[in-house]
Amino acid sequence: MAPDAQARVVLAGGIGSGKSTAGRLFASLGAEVIDADEVGHAVLEPGGAAFEAVAARWPDFVVDQAIDRPALGRLVFSDLAELKALESLTHPAIRSTIGRRLASVEAQVVVVEVPLLSDFLGDGWRRIVVDTGDSVRKERLLARGMTEADVDQRMAAQPSRAEWLEAADLVLDNSGTAEDLEAEVRALLDQLQAPM
Repeated sequence: MAPDAQARVVLAGGIGSGKSTAGRLFASLGAEVIDADEVGHAVLEPGGAAFEAVAARWPDFVVDQAIDRPALGRLVFSDLAELKALESLTHPAIRSTIGRRLASVEAQVVVVEVPLLSDFLGDGWRRIVVDTGDSVRKERLLARGMTEADVDQRMAAQPSRAEWLEAADLVLDNSGTAEDLEAEVRALLDQLQAPM
């Protein structure tokens, strides 16, 4: 399908907001969903597009010929300069991998989950922000097994809730039940599939 016939949206929001849940709902309803985090993990695997550059930049984080992503994550989320350095090495590889996948997508709606506020994929994308209160996000992350220090560090490294909302073209409210979120995703997908 030609890109101009597709609805292309970035699904964004802070850690713990429910992006992945919303992404799974979009996929179950027929949208093509690409998770930029999964692509990011793949480019850091041995042989991945960013592995050599990241391993050269942070050799202390290479363990058994693989990058220790949790340890590297603790470093970069505590130091903005280190985070920017990592992004400068991984983002081009992530973008090119996503671009190759998009070239063969036939779905009417394409959703790329991206945990960033920037126009990561360039022009022509609408931004859906999954919104959830900070205290709920924190509870979810603690329930996943993250430490309070890690949660605070990750949330502090990301845009504030107000910044996410200000950058949104569309908002999915994930403060209610799973059923509420599914109903919102269905309604939004109908809107995206409607003829222009």
